Amino acid sequence: MAMTAVARETVFALRRQIAKIEGTLPERLAAPAAAPLDADVNTDLTIVRRGIAAALPDAFLPIGVQRFDAALSGGLPKAALSEIHGLETRDAGAVAGFALSLTSLILKQTPGLPVLWIGTSEIFREAGFPYARGLHASFGIGPEQLLFTEAPKLVDALWVAEEAARMTALAAVILEIRGNPQRLDLTATRRLHARAQAAGRPVFLLRQAAEPEPTAAPVRLIVASAPATPRDTIAGPLAGSIGRPAFTLTIGKSRTALPGQFTLEWNPDERAFDERWSEGRDRAKNPVPVVSLSGGGKDPAPASGAVLAFPALGSPISPAARNQPSRPQRAAHLGPRRAG
Repeated sequence: MAMTAVARETVFALRRQIAKIEGTLPERLAAPAAAPLDADVNTDLTIVRRGIAAALPDAFLPIGVQRFDAALSGGLPKAALSEIHGLETRDAGAVAGFALSLTSLILKQTPGLPVLWIGTSEIFREAGFPYARGLHASFGIGPEQLLFTEAPKLVDALWVAEEAARMTALAAVILEIRGNPQRLDLTATRRLHARAQAAGRPVFLLRQAAEPEPTAAPVRLIVASAPATPRDTIAGPLAGSIGRPAFTLTIGKSRTALPGQFTLEWNPDERAFDERWSEGRDRAKNPVPVVSLSGGGKDPAPASGAVLAFPALGSPISPAARNQPSRPQRAAHLGPRRAG
């Protein structure tokens, strides 16, 4: 019996530790009472409820797209660490643009507070800094609202991020890291997540050209750029133009464990996201006539040959045209003549 009680206490301690690592707030973690070995009862009565799932609605940052927010159980958690991944280096612009879009949404709720963007010299040299004029034009962010810290080494960037994550004078903290460094392990992300929870502020971990790995962040989004559609006008789409910036978001990790992929467009005028529906759903929503394929197959018709201009019937023929040599005549017996 003593060994059974020790095993129960060990399982109870492990579950409590896992709840802390995952960023869950246990609502009730009561160790079950001791029971005899031959008792045919379920002694595992420990209840772990994710407190963040039972939190108030204002504990989340809604993206504004109903399907996307529902897949994340309300949106991104405000007081937590959230990962935003770019699988390749060329996705750095899309990752930064999506992070700035989230920053714009946060500053709507916490006006007057700045946002701190932390990165190493390597990441800023590779991906560059956001353009000040573009911040205000595309995201409504003033240059004084976005602060930058360039650290020479990763250990310095992590130290700055941990100190900044506990500050309530900041609306959010953005930490941009390249690759999968060894120092950014489960322990480091656990510290960032714990300090974000204590301060009640979001911490966004931007990871460029990184592979998913175990972290304490409850949400992981994989971001890539999506083709921009033509700009909409009163007369319809403007051919050859570039419309709103678009992002392809893949949910790699969430509290609901529901996978999904979405294409979102950022509206710079409204400072909000819109979902871009797939072609099939667009056609169902706004049906248009579609020309069926030819009966001969799916190959397109061949291109037409040279187009020759002939004078209209009854029009006089110019002297230059009279002087043109006629084409040589072909004997009728060389081949059959087509009718029609």
